[in-house]
Amino acid sequence: MRNRLASLLSLSALVLSLLAAPAWALSLDDAKSQGLVGERSNGYLGIVVSNPSGDVKALVADINSKRKQAYQDSASSAGVELQIIELRIGQRLQQKTGSGQYIQTEGGTWQRK
Repeated sequence: MRNRLASLLSLSALVLSLLAAPAWALSLDDAKSQGLVGERSNGYLGIVVSNPSGDVKALVADINSKRKQAYQDSASSAGVELQIIELRIGQRLQQKTGSGQYIQTEGGTWQRK
């Protein structure tokens, strides 16, 4: 009986930690406003800081993976190469980037808008 209760409490703690994890994760807006990430000209998110945390790396990897899939779908629908969609969306994302946030120049440096 005692072992069942301990197992149930452990399982409950695991479920609660999994449910609460997204609340602790870094959001894209927070990362941009803190100057941790910025928009690259190729349509993908880039890391601005030199020593990013695991949260920043995970956020960028997740968003870029989703963007690539969406870009690929758009490119396939339009019958154009992926690179064309990436560059066009990259231009739009950089144009929409808010004041004080970072964009990457064609030379590869980060510039605050």
